Amino acid sequence: MSIVTEKTNFGKFYRPILAWIVALLFFFPIFWMIFTSFKTDADAVKPEHLIFFKPTLDNYLNMTENYDYWRFAVNSIITSTFATALALSVGIPAAYSMAFNPSRRTKDVLVWMLSTKMLPAAAVLYPMTFLTKNFLNIFDTHFLVIIVLCLINLPIVIWMLFTYFKEIPKEIIEAGKMDGVSTWGEIKDILIPLAWGGVASTALLCFIFCWNEAYWTVRLTTIDAATLSKLIEGNRAPEGLFFGRLSAVSTAAVGPIIILGWFCQKQLVQGLTFGAVK
Repeated sequence: MSIVTEKTNFGKFYRPILAWIVALLFFFPIFWMIFTSFKTDADAVKPEHLIFFKPTLDNYLNMTENYDYWRFAVNSIITSTFATALALSVGIPAAYSMAFNPSRRTKDVLVWMLSTKMLPAAAVLYPMTFLTKNFLNIFDTHFLVIIVLCLINLPIVIWMLFTYFKEIPKEIIEAGKMDGVSTWGEIKDILIPLAWGGVASTALLCFIFCWNEAYWTVRLTTIDAATLSKLIEGNRAPEGLFFGRLSAVSTAAVGPIIILGWFCQKQLVQGLTFGAVK
């Protein structure tokens, strides 16, 4: 009995400590990025100013006055929001069909969609750039970025929604059909309210993925549709990286998404654990 009690006390005491250590390890890069953003570019590379330095807001002032931060931020909001909405508008009906009207090839289709995420992006960069510049004439447009962000996140959206929808008893959908509810009515009035936590968490994750996407947004934009990823990439010169300004821009880029995740963490956790407990 005493051994069991000692093990229980050991777990109660050390598990929170271990959890805090892991949390601090994950948070430290973010803290150091914010910490460095208040240094000048010169202080950011001097060992003697690693900890002690004179804080400055010049990097943030320079970012808003000379780098037009708000234009890049608005582009990120527009492309991420519309790409998420488009992915959900396609993903919800697709996941509904696969979950409640499966065929013999449903699993193969799901695996095939997920396998497209394994395709190296660099392999299709040249044809994508060539087509959008010379034939479609949509290079550096919001439309192009929205379509690309939607397509690269659509497999994950469908997989997540399919998992959530499978947890809903099929009898509920069948009861709706017997009452004369249309397919759109089943999705809008029955499916989405029952799986709202899963849909919300899918939308949040898709928005985060769209916001954080750097490879395509950097290479398919120049000025008009450039997002915050392009602004971060722009703080690079032949002389090297300007770590102070780069940290300030990076902080301003990840700050909104961190705040969003903080306020939506309840919905995110509920969605990710949807159907885990019967």
